[in-house]
Amino acid sequence: MKIKTLAILFSIILVANSTVALAEQKFGVNIYPGAIFDSSATEFVKQMASDAACYRTIDDLAKVIEFYKQQTDLKLIDTNKEGGMFRKGEAVDITIQRPWMDMNTGKMINDTLISIVKKE
Repeated sequence: MKIKTLAILFSIILVANSTVALAEQKFGVNIYPGAIFDSSATEFVKQMASDAACYRTIDDLAKVIEFYKQQTDLKLIDTNKEGGMFRKGEAVDITIQRPWMDMNTGKMINDTLISIVKKE
């Protein structure tokens, strides 16, 4: 019985660790947990860049910026009261904005937008 219990606990630990290790990424950048892909914003940004992905979250701007500050492979470029910018290597920029303007409608949006852009 003890061996079966230990086997179950070991399996739970492996699954928990695998879940953390399999965090979603785009261009090698971790996606903010719980952020939702925004296809409309992505398509707009792709018109200006070679490749991009945009995500949205209701979480506070400061919380999202802090998440990206903790990513040791990102360089902080700038932060201010409406956003922040990070860079991974020479080819990937991460921009965080709140509020932000939906360029398709001109409407100001009051959630947090995360744009991950890969330059050519």
